[in-house]
Amino acid sequence: MGSHVSKQVERRKSIRTEKKVLFVMKQSNGSEYPGSDYHPSDRKNWMWGLNPDKVQINQIVWPGTHDSATNKIGFPFVSRPFAQCQSLSIYKQLVTGARVLDIRVQEDRRVCHGILVTYSVDIVIEDVKKFLSETHSEIIILEIRTEFGHDDPPDFDKYLEDKLGEYLIQQDDQVFGKKISELLPKRVICVWKPRKSPQPKAGGLLWNSGHLKDNWIDTDLPSTKFESNMKHLGEQQPVTSRKFFYRVENTVTPQADNPILCVKPVTDRIRPYARVFISQCISRSIVDRLQIFSTDFIDGDFVDACAGLTKARAEGKA
Repeated sequence: MGSHVSKQVERRKSIRTEKKVLFVMKQSNGSEYPGSDYHPSDRKNWMWGLNPDKVQINQIVWPGTHDSATNKIGFPFVSRPFAQCQSLSIYKQLVTGARVLDIRVQEDRRVCHGILVTYSVDIVIEDVKKFLSETHSEIIILEIRTEFGHDDPPDFDKYLEDKLGEYLIQQDDQVFGKKISELLPKRVICVWKPRKSPQPKAGGLLWNSGHLKDNWIDTDLPSTKFESNMKHLGEQQPVTSRKFFYRVENTVTPQADNPILCVKPVTDRIRPYARVFISQCISRSIVDRLQIFSTDFIDGDFVDACAGLTKARAEGKA
């Protein structure tokens, strides 16, 4: 019992220390960078606002959401706080400016997060299509994977092609160097990551797991995650040399041996430092590798941070 209490005291001390590291970094180095003062007048159409004729796919800093379809997962006030990573519906996330969605499914096509389940993936698809019908130039990366410990939904590739076929951008490495306008009217890069079923084939309507990569760091320590993200990003090639999307997640995760297990208070240890991360990418000369940047509980400022750097890249300022 005594050793357990001692361990918890040390963990709380580590968390306080790491939160202070990020706070001091922000105070000392700031959070400004080329484009940081830009705020889209219409986040729902922020890509259109940057001019689709001028922005290449590999210039975009894509604001994404982590565990996107968890706004109604589990039971309110009971299990939901332990798994909810977003409070907005998929449609509202897209309207807010999110352009990368992270969807986990189980064998019956219901969205899940670990053992907790929520609505059918049909709801996700309906929200995506509603957003697409209301906009004209916004490109979405829709990543759907089978959750760990679950089986693939039967014939899910055919389901995705049937539901989204008219919007799907064909798997093609040339896409990365194209302007947004060159892909229209196609609007969705759909990455399907099954666990046992065959991966999508080259040249098909769905993109395989090799086209969206990341280095997941499972920790609740904010400075540790921040620096690990920096390290792994620095190991990547510049976006102009890659033929895949690389994601950095500005999140931390509750740990089983910590008394705080709810997502929101834990992830809030790092969430306010998204602009600091971008600023540090500039300072450390690795901003040319940043591409997908994801968060829990997305808000407008996070979108603006990504849109601003995208604008600077398109103008040759970053």
